[in-house]
Amino acid sequence: MSERKLFGTDGIRGRANVEPMTPELALKLGRAITFVARRGKARPPRIVIGKDTRVSGYMLETAIAAGICGAGGRVLLSGPIPTPAVANLTQSMRADAGVVISASHNPFADNGIKLFGPDGFKLPDSEEAAIEALLLDPKLETQGKTGASVGRAERFDSAQGRYIVYAKNTFPKELTLDGLKIVVDAAHGAAYRVAPAVFAELGAEVIALGCKPNGVNINRNCGALHPEHVAAEVKKKKAHLGVALDGDADRVIFVDEQGTIVDGDAIMALCATRMHKARKLNKGKLVTTVMSNMGLERALEAVGGSVTRTAVGDRYVVEALRGESLSFGGEQSGHLIFMDHATTGDGLVAALQVIAIMVAEQKSLAELAHVMERVPQVLESIKLPARRPLEQMPELTSRIGAAEKKLGRDGRVLVRWSGTEAKLRLMVEGPDMAVLKALVDDMADAARRDTAP
Repeated sequence: MSERKLFGTDGIRGRANVEPMTPELALKLGRAITFVARRGKARPPRIVIGKDTRVSGYMLETAIAAGICGAGGRVLLSGPIPTPAVANLTQSMRADAGVVISASHNPFADNGIKLFGPDGFKLPDSEEAAIEALLLDPKLETQGKTGASVGRAERFDSAQGRYIVYAKNTFPKELTLDGLKIVVDAAHGAAYRVAPAVFAELGAEVIALGCKPNGVNINRNCGALHPEHVAAEVKKKKAHLGVALDGDADRVIFVDEQGTIVDGDAIMALCATRMHKARKLNKGKLVTTVMSNMGLERALEAVGGSVTRTAVGDRYVVEALRGESLSFGGEQSGHLIFMDHATTGDGLVAALQVIAIMVAEQKSLAELAHVMERVPQVLESIKLPARRPLEQMPELTSRIGAAEKKLGRDGRVLVRWSGTEAKLRLMVEGPDMAVLKALVDDMADAARRDTAP
């Protein structure tokens, strides 16, 4: 199988209307998706398309839909809707594929395309590589349909309502949000309509932020990237908690009643320990990435559970969950995957699971977040002249070994390249912050020497 070049860890992404994120590519991608989805089927394939609120979404949506129709497929256009909603609707509507047009937390000038299979899961690397190969195959140009075989596109007007019902049904039926005041920031993104509706219909008083998209304000000083705005509003309005979503609402950051930001690690510790006690954490395992704090492992070990780590990226968390038939995992950044409810990270579903714990135990989020004691951590990104395999950086490799020896079992060292640019990520955890800073500075200097011209 050829290596993926267009697809990264979360679909294709780039500056809108600049290679590769052009309408020309989107048109060909629509054809390729339809060609793959048609295999073994007598009927025309059905494909759900959702998007966030970026102005470039119109351009790419039209192009992908044209490619699908030209290849004889049927398009269901759901309009602005969260990424996890497309995953859910693809599965529930028995569609053959789902397409999300979104660059998630990126600035509005970027855009991206993510693909879901009929089971509601993101396509595996091998299938994305096959689609890339098809884009370069001349026979793709011969797959156009004519006459009555040309496909059609139609508005999927019930998409938002269906997703709202689905999300509400993940909240325990014996509980209610009556009496809760919740600040919800939709980042002027895909959840600007559905997020306030879900919480309000379950009984909460909702204070909505980031719900006035204009095509260019998605993620701008709002949402999960800037939870400080939710924190200020929580304190100002004396709310019980705040929920900050990112542009496509597949991740969430929480704010407690004191205005303190609660990240994904603390939320995973909270949910996983409760699930383990209720025997709902399959095999007693939580899946997270190498970026999560050691304190999360210790919180699980304290109740008899364990943590499995993956590479950075929610798709790899999902692959590990599916591979071992596990029930819960996520990322420090707020991607939280509850496999009993969803096939991908879902900010709204995750928020409802956390609030259900608050309501059931009659405790505030500040009280509950103490389930995990964070290990001191230093994280630094350094820009270097060029990327170079770590094994070809002898000074850095030597300093990494020295840091690991010094920290022993009380700490952890993680060094990795950014997936998109020549930036080296250095992360060290351990009991002494001064020691950690010195170790990171030491490794950063070694990396600069290794990559000096």
